[in-house]
Amino acid sequence: MKPLLIALGLSLITLTARAELPTHEFQLDNGLDVLVREDHRAPVITVMVWFKAGSIDEAPYETGLAHVLEHMMFKGSERLGAGEFSRLVARYGGSDNAFTSYDFTAYFQQYEASRLPLALELEAERLKNLKIDDESFRRELQVVMEERRQRTDDKPTALAWEKFQAVARPGTGYAHPIIGWRDQLAQLQPQQARDWYERFYVPGNATLVIAGDVTPEQVRPLVEKFFADLPQGETPPRPETTLNPPPGERRMTLRLPVRVPALYMSYNVPSLTTADHQDDFYALTMLGGVLDGGISARMESNLVRGQRLAAGLGAGYDGLQRGNGTFTITATPNPEVSLDELEAAIKAEIEKIAEQPPSEAEMDRVRAGVLAEQIYQRDSVMGQAMELGTLSVLGLDWRLARQFDDNLEAVTPEQVQQAARDWLVAERSAVAHVIPEGEE
Repeated sequence: MKPLLIALGLSLITLTARAELPTHEFQLDNGLDVLVREDHRAPVITVMVWFKAGSIDEAPYETGLAHVLEHMMFKGSERLGAGEFSRLVARYGGSDNAFTSYDFTAYFQQYEASRLPLALELEAERLKNLKIDDESFRRELQVVMEERRQRTDDKPTALAWEKFQAVARPGTGYAHPIIGWRDQLAQLQPQQARDWYERFYVPGNATLVIAGDVTPEQVRPLVEKFFADLPQGETPPRPETTLNPPPGERRMTLRLPVRVPALYMSYNVPSLTTADHQDDFYALTMLGGVLDGGISARMESNLVRGQRLAAGLGAGYDGLQRGNGTFTITATPNPEVSLDELEAAIKAEIEKIAEQPPSEAEMDRVRAGVLAEQIYQRDSVMGQAMELGTLSVLGLDWRLARQFDDNLEAVTPEQVQQAARDWLVAERSAVAHVIPEGEE
């Protein structure tokens, strides 16, 4: 939809919670889960509706469907004409948007606190009475295809990353782009969107999150008023998540009209959902900080400023997914440095940790950096709503957020060392060399 300023690929730092802020939960008879976070510091609210339906739920021939339906949710209902939803939100001083991820789709509104009834009524209306007419669908499909052209097809670096993901995550719903493959996107039909809406947009497959200047006494009667009469429907089953066996090392070379070469490395690792032991999640979080957590991190110190092999470099662990997580490294070599040289140097840094655990000073630095970002996240009502909703639709207990600080504090240098040994290994890796066209 409209430009979204919130990072969709939530980092682990958003898992924190303000234990002092009351959080309440209840469920309607039709299966709708409701989470209420009280934060009375300012008279504002965020209302979010989350659905356990994302691009990983698409059939191989219908990629992009979840995202197209997200667009259609703003195109009118029995009571609201096309675009009227967002016009009403703006008229009453609010803002609204939505996003589709691999694992879920979410819709949100933000207002002054007295507009809570309006926010709930609007969300209930499109959940009950969405209209998807053929002509509107075809027009919006062209909008999505133009979005794909601007964001991916006309951007060689984005196209390279899309191709890399297809190799890095084989045999999973994460191997295709959220916006869909262009040829499949062009063939989507209105009835497919209607079927998706009927299948996934049912109360038992949704979580309603309300955060801000509210109380449960205010919220519950309003939620029951607007949502209780929704038919329960059948909650669609989703496969159980497991830690997939390693697919083996995968390598690719891409020649594209990029300005400078680039190196992509990705490791198939446990997520918080698939990990046999949650310790792995926290150890991998710390490992990401040791390698790339500011100017004092190892790769920045040794490869960018020390050996001057890389002009830019980044590493991070995405462990908040329904399926396996990913540990990803991206780098741009300095002139006269080959991609092979840079790749070897990065692997050497990983091997150093596998051979010798990080120091306590490094561990303290990483924890301090994570906690500093947590403080920032905690000041946002939107951030709190994102936290609650993400954990809920991933099938995790939202109370895990309260344990994050303590669990991170408990990670030992030896656990970080073991994480490097166990997970950042060749059989779990994918590597892409992106080379400018015309270069050897």
